[in-house]
Amino acid sequence: MVGSVEERIPTGIVARRLISQQIARPVFATPRDLVAWLVAVQAQDYAAVKWAAGLRLAGAATDASVERAIDEGAVLRTHALRGTWQLVAPADVRWMLELVASRLIAGYATRYRQLGLDAATFRRSNAVLRKALHGGAQLTRAELASALAGASISSAGQRLAHLLQRAELDTLICGGARRGKQFTYTLLENRAPDAYPRLEREEAFTELARRYFLSRGPATFDDFKWWSGLAPADARAGLETVKSSLASSIVDGRTYWHGKDAVAQTPSRAAFLLPAFDEYLIAYRDRDAVLDPKYVKRLNAGGGMLGTCVVLDGRVIGTWRRTLARTSVAIEIEVFEAPTQRAHRAITAAARRYGVFLGLEASVSLRTA
Repeated sequence: MVGSVEERIPTGIVARRLISQQIARPVFATPRDLVAWLVAVQAQDYAAVKWAAGLRLAGAATDASVERAIDEGAVLRTHALRGTWQLVAPADVRWMLELVASRLIAGYATRYRQLGLDAATFRRSNAVLRKALHGGAQLTRAELASALAGASISSAGQRLAHLLQRAELDTLICGGARRGKQFTYTLLENRAPDAYPRLEREEAFTELARRYFLSRGPATFDDFKWWSGLAPADARAGLETVKSSLASSIVDGRTYWHGKDAVAQTPSRAAFLLPAFDEYLIAYRDRDAVLDPKYVKRLNAGGGMLGTCVVLDGRVIGTWRRTLARTSVAIEIEVFEAPTQRAHRAITAAARRYGVFLGLEASVSLRTA
């Protein structure tokens, strides 16, 4: 096994992940470069994904600067891996969608039938959306629903969500700039012209696997299969083609893959307030290395939710929530066990950093659950 090292405790895992995920010692200064490194970033919670990017950037990132990058198309928000909202770099969006779309569309077949959506309806809908968004237009869901209604295409109930998502998977549309608090859509060609290098399917498996293990490693094959949503054989093919460029570690009998230049270190002594659905947790099928199983339900009570968390020394030690006011943000932190003085200082510093990101004065309260 290439570069295999036997480990008995997960310290090396959390230390490497903090660095590979750019949480500790970030090196990228722009959202575009960061998202290109991470390949795709979970983005169904908009406020959360802006902070997920901001906390990983070197320099003085702000909520406004990250939102500006999304509004201007430096990074794109679209449905991609696992059929969920993701931030993706313009150069990657087409090959990534081409890689996952057919499997996702097949998975929606039953729901399409239930909603009365067939191939002819999708063709008509896509034609209407293309016409409505022609010339660089950016329209809200309500405006697109109106355009569809004008062509006698019903968008009632869940039909609109599936019509728009299908247009995304067909590489027709993607997220546009927000208009006030409303999200818009625009033609993908306006933000990611079809001029970037295209990848053959096998090349796409390889590229997705390579960048996943570099940016999320150490991680197992099962982690990659879960995160990518690929069929097991395709995920395996991706890993097999990049093994020679990776190193591996064995922990409790499981093989973890990571970049060859990733050296085991003591986890960062800093604390971090991570947002809901953060890649530090959601990118892995098995989260035991960073989250004690007895606390799982504190973050994930069911229903597909994955809440905010406080990380110290690479481990999840609590949860947090915010309450926004006009000029301030109140941050309430609940830790699983009574913190030491050092931990208290580190957690408070992490909370104040979030206030700086928002451009608001932060008040911090901390209690033990």
